[in-house]
Amino acid sequence: MRLADFILRDMKHILAEWEAFVATQLPAARNLDSLALRDHAPQILQAIAKDLRTPQTSEAQREKSLGRASKVPGAPDTAAQIHAIIRARGGFNINQLVAEYRALRASVLRLWMDQFELVAADLDDVMRFNEAIDQAVAESVDFFNAEVEQSRNLLLGMLGHDLRSPLQTIQMTASYLAALNAGEKVSEAAARLIRSGASMNSLLDDLCDFNRMKLGLGINIAPIEIDLAHVVGDTVDQLRAAHPDRRIDLEMKGNVQGAWDGLRLQQVVSNLVLNAIRYGAPDASVRVVVTGDDTEVHLAVRNSGPAIDQLTLERMFDPLSRGPDQEDKHAGGLGLGLYIASEIARAHHGSIDARSDQAETAFEVRLPRRAFQTT
Repeated sequence: MRLADFILRDMKHILAEWEAFVATQLPAARNLDSLALRDHAPQILQAIAKDLRTPQTSEAQREKSLGRASKVPGAPDTAAQIHAIIRARGGFNINQLVAEYRALRASVLRLWMDQFELVAADLDDVMRFNEAIDQAVAESVDFFNAEVEQSRNLLLGMLGHDLRSPLQTIQMTASYLAALNAGEKVSEAAARLIRSGASMNSLLDDLCDFNRMKLGLGINIAPIEIDLAHVVGDTVDQLRAAHPDRRIDLEMKGNVQGAWDGLRLQQVVSNLVLNAIRYGAPDASVRVVVTGDDTEVHLAVRNSGPAIDQLTLERMFDPLSRGPDQEDKHAGGLGLGLYIASEIARAHHGSIDARSDQAETAFEVRLPRRAFQTT
């Protein structure tokens, strides 16, 4: 009997073995009934049987073995894809999902071979069956990962929002304590709370922005006419107050007025300067230079310190990325600052570049004088 015919004829036994195996996948399967344990298994088996009966070219066979079977645009999700989403929402992990297909592959072939003596023509069925299973696994894994990623992003969004209120309470209380003039110890403690609150607020900003981008919402900007000298100057003053042990120099050249989102550019300056403070030479100054020409403004942040190798420079603006010598140090950051700075520059139709040598490391932001509003 050909394998496709066997699958359809003995589906009851195959599904029983599927159900028995899934029931062992704890804790996710603990409270599932028979229908939930078999979720979309009949449809997956029917799709496999249909595939086995469908003629295919050598190229189609090769693509399917790699999990890249062609799909008609606009076609509904396959049973394997829907199965993956339900398993992800049900608390299964990726290993358990793949294990279902591994067990299915083994049980189908074993049941078939136990009942029939294979002939030469059956070898093609075995190959086609394995390709169909591989395609189902690829579809399931893609959708499972997408579902998990979406859930994670939604959780991060809610977390970032819910942490705002208690953080604001901490910051307000710290400011109140600082204003009491209740002695040196209280003032120092209040100052530490204020600095820590500012750091936490910056981390939350980065987290929320990163989450927006992962959800496909991008960085939104609301440009208005501003003087970048005031924006950058205020930001540098705040950073000097937060890091009194570090020297931060500021230089303005030319016309630095234009239409930008001032709050977003404060974020860029803060992220770049904090990066320079973290990884630059502690005994050297951080230099912020803003230069305006006829059509655009350039904002550069420079610091002395060890040169950054080319490989690290190439992935400097990747999210959650740090240099190889920075992974175990400076745990206060999420590795998002430079990525978010680059996205803000892009939202202003500008760009950001990095270079590094033995003399200095420099980040330069190029901003057209007029940015278009985005939402």
